[in-house]
Amino acid sequence: MRKRTPPKGPMDLLIRGARVIDGTGSHSYRADVGIQDGRIQAIRREGDPSLAGTRRTLDAHGLALCPGFIDMHAHSDLALLRDPDHSAKAAQGVTLEVLGQDGLSYAPVDDATLTEVRTAIAGWNGGAPGDAGVEFDWRTVGEYLDRLDRGIAVNAAYLIPQGTVRMHVVGWDDRPATGAELARMKQLVAEGLEQGAVGLSSGLTYTPGMYATDAELTELCRVVARYDGYYCPHHRSYGAGALEAYEEMVSLTRRAGCALHLAHATMNFGVNKGRAPELLALLDDALDAGADISLDTYPYTPGCTTLVAMLPSWAGEGGPDAVLARLRDGTTAERIRHHLEDVGSDGCHGVPIEWDTIEISGVGDPRLADHVGRTVGQLAGLRGETPWVTARRLLLQDRLGSTILQHVGHEENVRQIMRHRVHTGGSDGILQGNKPHPRAYGTFPHYLGRYARELGVLSLEDAVAHLTSRPAARLRLPDRGQVREGYRADLVLFDPDTVAAGSTFDAPRTLPVGIPHVMIDGRFVIEDGIRTNVLAGRSVRRTTA
Repeated sequence: MRKRTPPKGPMDLLIRGARVIDGTGSHSYRADVGIQDGRIQAIRREGDPSLAGTRRTLDAHGLALCPGFIDMHAHSDLALLRDPDHSAKAAQGVTLEVLGQDGLSYAPVDDATLTEVRTAIAGWNGGAPGDAGVEFDWRTVGEYLDRLDRGIAVNAAYLIPQGTVRMHVVGWDDRPATGAELARMKQLVAEGLEQGAVGLSSGLTYTPGMYATDAELTELCRVVARYDGYYCPHHRSYGAGALEAYEEMVSLTRRAGCALHLAHATMNFGVNKGRAPELLALLDDALDAGADISLDTYPYTPGCTTLVAMLPSWAGEGGPDAVLARLRDGTTAERIRHHLEDVGSDGCHGVPIEWDTIEISGVGDPRLADHVGRTVGQLAGLRGETPWVTARRLLLQDRLGSTILQHVGHEENVRQIMRHRVHTGGSDGILQGNKPHPRAYGTFPHYLGRYARELGVLSLEDAVAHLTSRPAARLRLPDRGQVREGYRADLVLFDPDTVAAGSTFDAPRTLPVGIPHVMIDGRFVIEDGIRTNVLAGRSVRRTTA
């Protein structure tokens, strides 16, 4: 290292002897790192006397120091407000989460829309009407971000949820937006971006966002492009026609001149086994032609969503109350069954549902807890009835609040996609439910421990880059994502030899091991493996040019 001018004044914290993995993918090196006023003030050769006289010294021999991890796909929209501890993410080394995913979240809304969206995604986040866990004292994007700024466990950025915007303006009707409605939706997107959102998300297998045409989405993406944001779609299929659905998003955003970030970019179900190379070739062709594309994945094969999400889109028209009415009607319920089991509903990605792959992971009604941990097929066998009878009853009794694990992924696809040059990490972590997916508590240490150290799918330096500087670049963050002088001291100290996810499918809320220290703005949120009472997180807003 070249000789530098000694820093002014004592460091607040000196981290001595760390193996610095700086987030760029470069080889690691040994150094002392000085923190002052929440930023990385100095990086020096180990033992450099210019850093003497610090207020506190932390011996980091045997530990790796890297930037805080950025979760590019999080469902902590209410968890950050309800649970100040939030160890699910803080203990993994996550220092920034991107909220507002899959086209459904809680701003911008009016009173009626808020009630509807709270009902629609109670299986993701809790917060159903009548739940007193969170005070919903905001309506706009800016007001929601202001609410986060009162103090949260980790930092958070926000995507404007296109499905919520459509719900607000068009309602739950399966029809094209009128010219006036489209103009109003564009206005809401622009206002949200001006208030600090970093882009727009969609959930194109979730109602009502999936009712939008390509032309409508293109117009909204043109607004996003004007603000240098990005579009993050859960696209129209991860099963039958998955490649065509990916290509649709690439073409749409290129027409709009908008950056594209593909959410949980998997290739699932039997029809896509071994087809990851086809997806990556499609993306490489677009990247080589100048497209601005990135993607995220979680390092597990099962997915996680709500049971009601499996239903065909026509069954969702009119909103949650209309869904329940259709399920109660025998003739309509039989039509839903036919689409699910015989045709392959668009909610189940065009693939006929296999009930033995649908495991109940959570219920809203505690009286239904005995369903959790069993597949719909198993539950039906215990009751001596068909799987659809079991699923229909659960949907009605739990008022659409049940969450599921969907065991439809392929390990070879997971490994190949995570190696890609524009890959980032996203947990897609749903924290709600009796038996949540372990990705919510384990994604980031699982990348480091399982896929870097044990399997060698990525080098440790590459894995860290995927989880830090790459997402920071997508979010246009000028001072996060690297261990670099002048950058914010959002930092993680972990043991490369022992770091691992503690969460499993049997014990999904077990915290990771090998991550003793996590800092946000130089303040310890995890210290010696224990969550402190520090609430250093704030909203991270779109930076203006």
